Amino acid sequence: MNLNLMPVPAQITLTGEKFRLTDSFTLAVKGEAGDRLYKGSTRVLRRLAGRTGLFFPQDFITKESCSDTADFIIKTNREGRVALHEDETYQLTITKDKIEIAAETDIGALRGLETFLQLLSVDDKGYYFPTIKIDDYPRFPWRGLLIDVSRHFMPVNVIKRNLDGLAAVKMNVLHWHLADDQGFRVECKTFPKLHEKGSDGFYYTQEQIKDIVAYADDRGIRVIPEFDVPAHATSWLVGYPELGSAPGPYTVERNWGIKDPTLDPTRETTYEFLDKFFEEMADLFPDEYMHIGGDENNGNHWNANESIQAYMKENNIPDNHTLQSHFNQRILQILTKHGKKMIGWDEIFHPDLPKNIVIHSWRGQESLVESAKQGYNGILSNGYYIDLIQPAFYHYLNDPIPEDSPLTESEKKNILGGEATSWGELITYETVDSRIWPRTAVIAERLWSPQNVKDVEDMYHRLEVVSFHLEELGLTHIKNYEMMLRRLTNNTDVTALRNLVDVIEQVKKYARHFQGIKYTSYSPYTRIVDAARPESMKARRFNKLVDELIANKKNASTDEIKSMLNLWKNNHKELVNTIKVSPVIKEIETLSEDLAAISGIGLKSINYITSGKKSSKRWVKKSMKMLEKSKEPRGQIELMVISGIEKLVRVAGKD
Repeated sequence: MNLNLMPVPAQITLTGEKFRLTDSFTLAVKGEAGDRLYKGSTRVLRRLAGRTGLFFPQDFITKESCSDTADFIIKTNREGRVALHEDETYQLTITKDKIEIAAETDIGALRGLETFLQLLSVDDKGYYFPTIKIDDYPRFPWRGLLIDVSRHFMPVNVIKRNLDGLAAVKMNVLHWHLADDQGFRVECKTFPKLHEKGSDGFYYTQEQIKDIVAYADDRGIRVIPEFDVPAHATSWLVGYPELGSAPGPYTVERNWGIKDPTLDPTRETTYEFLDKFFEEMADLFPDEYMHIGGDENNGNHWNANESIQAYMKENNIPDNHTLQSHFNQRILQILTKHGKKMIGWDEIFHPDLPKNIVIHSWRGQESLVESAKQGYNGILSNGYYIDLIQPAFYHYLNDPIPEDSPLTESEKKNILGGEATSWGELITYETVDSRIWPRTAVIAERLWSPQNVKDVEDMYHRLEVVSFHLEELGLTHIKNYEMMLRRLTNNTDVTALRNLVDVIEQVKKYARHFQGIKYTSYSPYTRIVDAARPESMKARRFNKLVDELIANKKNASTDEIKSMLNLWKNNHKELVNTIKVSPVIKEIETLSEDLAAISGIGLKSINYITSGKKSSKRWVKKSMKMLEKSKEPRGQIELMVISGIEKLVRVAGKD
């Protein structure tokens, strides 16, 4: 039986029978359970009803509504703490007559409930659950997602629906990037000009923050705020320019990139300000960790400030890195005073810092390994930058502790896990879900499941199912695609545009910034490049079918390949009609022409291959030249079926 579980549990034993689901199904919570588990089991029951259309007798799961004779019994020993290293293990047992989850904590039970829901199956007799025994636990204790709300503000409902998505795939950290050059997004009562002048009016009130923290807590998810210092500080300085290393005045940054504004680390008033600020934030965010950023300080304002240079000389501080270490040590003292542990990007790593900080590696395995060898805890984000528009398998095969890791077994324990990072330069509330999901689900599996779970084809099969189920949580990664296409076509027929956009992707990494358009925080993020999915499943299917054809011509799906190529070959003439009523898509007209042309080349290649005839060298050369031309991005997008067609041409031209 194929199980569409993600993450894959640690141990699974199928026993070959079925628990039949009926509208009399009931659920009960036993043992030491609090509101978190009652609310969580209610949510799962409602989602189960939504998937099946069955009218279950229970509305809300409460202590009073729980019966010893219920079909599904959840047993826990204690309420868990939403904290690092809390027990998340669970055992799920399904027989033909009974379902049971046993867990040490209610958080473990919540993780088991998500697995239970993923097991729902159907046959000609109705809905059922396979009989099974699962013993499950996470490989890493830190499994997170960073959402950047500074560069583009994300409303409360966006944060909440993504928390639901995280819970569904057993992730347990929301890293909330709340302050950067482009915006300060937290109401600060001690220093109100931070949000009044540094946010353009887009910020979270403290009541909203408390609500989101409570929402996350109900799902067993930690919320770790990031207040980036000393660089990325423009929004701090708009209201409080006296904190800066240059005199100002400052305005909220509209552009992207590494900027100069930096806090002055040599003034005692800077630390007095930050002491009061972090005291207020420590009360607002209950997690034991607070992220200070600490990255990408170009040092320009420090170098140009005579008093800072004099301070460095007087105190034998040889360079900016050492000066920032001095700053970090002061921030560490402040955070410790207010009951917090410090986490920062790998630039903060310095041998003078104590071992109780966490190094967050964005630059690569090297810094993670180096810090772990010296006894520092670390988490990995390099390779999990989902804003770089890499395919799911790229993230899936990226491991915080690869099989060839040079670390000893004791040193490996210093690697706490990892985080996907959704940086917000090119993302708005309309597109953020499509950039996070479903790819973050495969990162969740990498951080939860055993290391040997890494079958890429199986992952993609399960990912399609998980992506569909994530929609029930209100995530818009699927449905907003059609909405954006309708807007691009001026509400005319989207078929021709969809046929093209289905096989394109945004250019990778940060190439979009260097292809003729300057983006700012208020640019339109509504073009084809924004509607395009991070990974084209249609193109992946085509390229896979081509590989199968080349490997085994007799058993290949030649008809499906031809059907795709014919569709693309004939699509351009229809798209031209759409362009006439929607000039915004004219920028990809030549790309559409190229898709038609190379699809014709693909069809001719198929004919050569299946007929056994050999193409001329001249035709191969001409075709490859056309394919090379079609690789040129237009509108910051590129065709993703070119590699498959190139393979067909090469095979058609072989002796």
